[in-house]
Amino acid sequence: MIGALLAAVCFGLSSVMQAVGMRRVGPVSQEDPRSLVRAWLTVPFLAGTGLDLLGFGFELVALRHLPLFLVQAAVASALAVTAIAATVVMKERLGRGEKLAVGAVCLGLALLGCSAGPEGATRAHTDFYTALGASLLGLAVLGFLAGRLPGRWRTPILGLCAGLCFGVLALAARTLPELDPVRLLREPATYLVAVSSLIALVLWTMALSAGAVTTATAAMVVGETVLPAVVGVLVLGDEARAGWAPVAVGGFLLAVGGALALARFGELRGGPAEGATATAAPAEAGR
Repeated sequence: MIGALLAAVCFGLSSVMQAVGMRRVGPVSQEDPRSLVRAWLTVPFLAGTGLDLLGFGFELVALRHLPLFLVQAAVASALAVTAIAATVVMKERLGRGEKLAVGAVCLGLALLGCSAGPEGATRAHTDFYTALGASLLGLAVLGFLAGRLPGRWRTPILGLCAGLCFGVLALAARTLPELDPVRLLREPATYLVAVSSLIALVLWTMALSAGAVTTATAAMVVGETVLPAVVGVLVLGDEARAGWAPVAVGGFLLAVGGALALARFGELRGGPAEGATATAAPAEAGR
């Protein structure tokens, strides 16, 4: 549980650090690769990337010991960490509703922590990996087609596809064996983690550049939390403590609902200047 919470803290602080780095270089646009490189090479952005890597390490530890519905809800709560940190570092203001949302996230995670039982299976059949690989291929194709859609549907569909890819990443990481480099090279889960992170990063970048960051972030949160939670329960055998299932469901809804209410803080991952094009931070690829 500590690992899951530390992962959320790392991801949340990373978003603020990377936003500070991007704001230091002025307008950032995908049409100008040099502006992106300048942002990426700032000390705050590099520090944020280091936090991403540390956060993924904590998340991997949590995935090996906790049900997926708890870990992914904790990862989504990174938006609450971002919101709180932004009030200090970037002088953002939290409205009354957003303060309630932060409280809902905290309460939801507390309920999940109390109600979660032991993790289910840590190994999976070959068919499980085949299904994940086919899902990734389908999401890549759907994302490519969604990028050609006109109007308001493009951004939420791309954000949802990116979130689902992050969900596939979590499912694959959950079934990784002991972290022996030689053994990892023989595991299909290792390659699924690498490919899903790459596809997710591309789709997330497309989502952010297609429209409102708040919309993309909300869709991404739904994709990365709901899919792993459902698959973890139905396929891998995750479960709540006996008699605590309603509490677990309530906690999950509170945590994810609170994160969705804080989706606007996903904009901290983009370029700051008015009129600049938002860009994806590597934080999302690490999830």
